[in-house]
Amino acid sequence: MHKGCTVWFTGLSGAGKSTISGLLEQRLRAVGARVEVLDGDVVRTHLSRGLGFSKEDRDENIRRIGFVCELLSRNGVIAIVAAISPYRAVREELRDRIPNFVEVYMDCPIEVLAQRDVKGLYKKALAGEIAQFTGITDPYEPPTAPHVTLHSSLETPQESADKIWATLERLGLVSFDRSALAHQRI
Repeated sequence: MHKGCTVWFTGLSGAGKSTISGLLEQRLRAVGARVEVLDGDVVRTHLSRGLGFSKEDRDENIRRIGFVCELLSRNGVIAIVAAISPYRAVREELRDRIPNFVEVYMDCPIEVLAQRDVKGLYKKALAGEIAQFTGITDPYEPPTAPHVTLHSSLETPQESADKIWATLERLGLVSFDRSALAHQRI
């Protein structure tokens, strides 16, 4: 059994938002939950095509994603969002508007993100070659009271997914008969 909700992953590029949201999606689907994932990169190519990276455009992108989440959530779907969403005020706006909004903060040091970055974007941003790169040349405002903080430089993806799962259970957003899933890792 599950309730419609929005699980919103926020954090810098490369922090693990897509990886952990994928694990969460798999677990939820395995117990029969209705789930949709809205990945920031995919959304930008479809729902937010034409938007740039100014503060106003970034805010509009996040509001559009939030609108879709609001529709999904109120229809019993678990919406999972993996988007940098750099500005606290817009995330707070969505938190106030969307029932059962669960904010997940992916905390990871810049040094680790730069090491993970196969595209070399952090290196270029740190060298001043990329304008408006969140966390380097553009601001990122961490949440002040996320429901879950994940430390992807210290935790395995599985440990992070376990923390979110426990939070969803504690909030009463997911529940199920554990005996039926004794053979699966929960």
